[in-house]
Amino acid sequence: MLRIGLFLLTNFVVLVLVGIVFNLLGIRGILQANGVDLNLPALLLMSAIFGFGGALISLLLSKTIARATTRTRVIERPQTADEQWLVDTVRDLAKKAGIGMPEVGVFPMPQANAFATGWNRNSALVAVSAGLLQRFNRDEARAVIGHEIGHVANGDMVTLALIQGVLNTFVIFLSRLVGFFVDRVVLRNEQGLGIGYFVTSIVMNILFGFLAMMVVAWFSRRREYRADTAGAGLASRGAMISALTHLRTEAEAGREQPLPSNMKAFGIFGNSLGALMASHPPLEDRIAALQK
Repeated sequence: MLRIGLFLLTNFVVLVLVGIVFNLLGIRGILQANGVDLNLPALLLMSAIFGFGGALISLLLSKTIARATTRTRVIERPQTADEQWLVDTVRDLAKKAGIGMPEVGVFPMPQANAFATGWNRNSALVAVSAGLLQRFNRDEARAVIGHEIGHVANGDMVTLALIQGVLNTFVIFLSRLVGFFVDRVVLRNEQGLGIGYFVTSIVMNILFGFLAMMVVAWFSRRREYRADTAGAGLASRGAMISALTHLRTEAEAGREQPLPSNMKAFGIFGNSLGALMASHPPLEDRIAALQK
């Protein structure tokens, strides 16, 4: 809650500064001179409500969404030796990391993967794929779980959601601001909102949204290194390197299968069509970072 409060306060200050900068640049005067009766503070506030609202709702529903999209079965009572080991391992690593006991689950993916999610570091969900339990040895699986526990302990889900909220706010604000400018200043529409506003807003929303996704992906790649370090600390550096090497072998054999798009950033492994949009760094770089 402290992290959320600080982020909200910080971004309130950012919004105030944006309003001041716009006034200093005379943007409001330019708009008014061209007959644009746009209330910039109100537009900023509306953008923040929708931008942060969507991100925070997604965060609060993250466990429910994750269970549904990955078909994760939460282990209430372990039924096999593997499930008992999994629950015991998560409990042990969570205690070492100083967080509350997460829910533990298994999802039916034959490929090796795992993820962690949840709005609170003391109310999280850690799940591994059936393929990981079957093909990774216990040390490697423990390191992967340590990596996911590291995400929870670092508060990565909350931070990523808040960063997404900030970017959503400015995507909404800037796309509509450009739409108003084109509609009233360029096309000289004087009544209501014309087609120029709607077309321009949609195009700018896509463009700015694409740029925002690059920023989120950059942060996601940075936090993967931190989670690898956490996994190495909670398990062992050798086990973490071995687990990442095993993942690389599976990828080279064509066995990789990314999680659903809404969960990709929270997994141990992910890929993308382009480096700028990748949620995870290359496995070779992650292994090299641990070896150093």
